[in-house]
Amino acid sequence: MLKIKDNIPLKELEKFGFEDLGACYKYYGNSDILGFISINKGTREIKRIHPYSLREEANEDEVYDLIKAGLVEKVSDD
Repeated sequence: MLKIKDNIPLKELEKFGFEDLGACYKYYGNSDILGFISINKGTREIKRIHPYSLREEANEDEVYDLIKAGLVEKVSDD
């Protein structure tokens, strides 16, 4: 699973186009992708959702941008 690193202030996500929606941050992307990224504020887990198939394929470029900026770490699913 991918998550935002614990030492990163979640407010940093706003620089990447994420919106603070209370319990999570969301990035809706553009209408061509028809999906979104959700980041839970408590667990910091990144979920990429494609609404028609429920597969985690939507918005790959935006997740890559977060990884490239050093905000993301991979943790076990345990």
